[in-house]
Amino acid sequence: MNLSGTFAQAVGLVLLVLQLPLLLLLLARLAPGRTRRAPIAPRLTPRTDTTVSVIVATLNEASRIGPCLDGLMAQLDPLCEVLVVDSRSTDGTQALVEAASARDPRIRLITDDPLPDGWVGKVWALDTGLRHARGEWVLGIDADTVPAPGLIGAVIDAVEQDGYDVASFSPQFRDQTSAERVVQPAMLVTLVYRCGAAGATQPPPDRVLANGQCFVARRSLLQQHGGYAPARASFCDDVTLARHLAAHGARVGFLDGSRIIQVSAYVSLAQMWREWGRSFDLKDATPMWRRWLDVALVWGMQAVPLPLFIGLLSLWVSATPIGAVPHQPLVQALLLVNGVALLVRLMMLTALRGSYAVRGWPFWLSFLSDIAAAWRLTLSTARTPTRWRGRQYDTLITDGAR
Repeated sequence: MNLSGTFAQAVGLVLLVLQLPLLLLLLARLAPGRTRRAPIAPRLTPRTDTTVSVIVATLNEASRIGPCLDGLMAQLDPLCEVLVVDSRSTDGTQALVEAASARDPRIRLITDDPLPDGWVGKVWALDTGLRHARGEWVLGIDADTVPAPGLIGAVIDAVEQDGYDVASFSPQFRDQTSAERVVQPAMLVTLVYRCGAAGATQPPPDRVLANGQCFVARRSLLQQHGGYAPARASFCDDVTLARHLAAHGARVGFLDGSRIIQVSAYVSLAQMWREWGRSFDLKDATPMWRRWLDVALVWGMQAVPLPLFIGLLSLWVSATPIGAVPHQPLVQALLLVNGVALLVRLMMLTALRGSYAVRGWPFWLSFLSDIAAAWRLTLSTARTPTRWRGRQYDTLITDGAR
């Protein structure tokens, strides 16, 4: 055997030794998704046996908050109030909220106090809203979301049916450019690979996933834990808070809300690439060693399988006769591992199709962006963010960065 053949065999063995455990880990994480709960259906009749306070944190959201307020005004009981906590916007956000309040007295505008040291702006606004809330349940809604009619009742039905103390709901993405629909689904898949599917059985506390765009909790539970303070310095406050509560015994759910809430968060691929990178790796809620294990999983099971499978298959087809394939058993094993990984990846397209209002060819070809998604995750894992929503946090040291 020549030197190049020996090197190729060594590389192949290393790939197989690395990829096979990663494949088993991925299959174990995704297995509960086979029996995941169906997307939550809207409830179009009122409930009068409980109450819900909605908190919307805003900072210069005039261009996006209109559809959110319209959707909230269409909600029935048990919605008792909408607390819009504004951090001194300068773009007309407050005027829009006041106009909505004149149409629906359930909407109230609150201006939060100056941001204390050690707090992220959005988390401080949510905590301010909690101190004013009267509902039995508190539901955080982002200003860039569009609540569907029946959202509030559906959320309470879901948490009570499954006995959750806390739950959040994945949205349906809308108003995306073609470029976003090529790249963003690949980035979303990395979250599923790292944390499991929405609607699946509750994972261990350190694997709980959450979405702050639609996050509901019992008000009394939040108050017992100091409000939103456990996530005060977190750039992924939703996941940090959910994992904190789960670790202290709360039953926490992450459900498919694609039928009850939509989100139009970004105006371009560049903005999405930048903003997702801020909290993409969940560094404030995940130990460093586990973050890098997840990076390895995404590279090994999402980014690498397609090019490696194509390369190995080309080698196999080009060999004449077939028996002339160098290291045939090793190539067969690598083809099998990467073929299974590729099949799982393509199945994810079908599983996630309901999360996109518009799909088209960009969505169905999004697996071609898997290397870009893995690279973005790597960059996010290696860097500590310092800016969010126009605020600079140069002195903010998060738990995950210590």
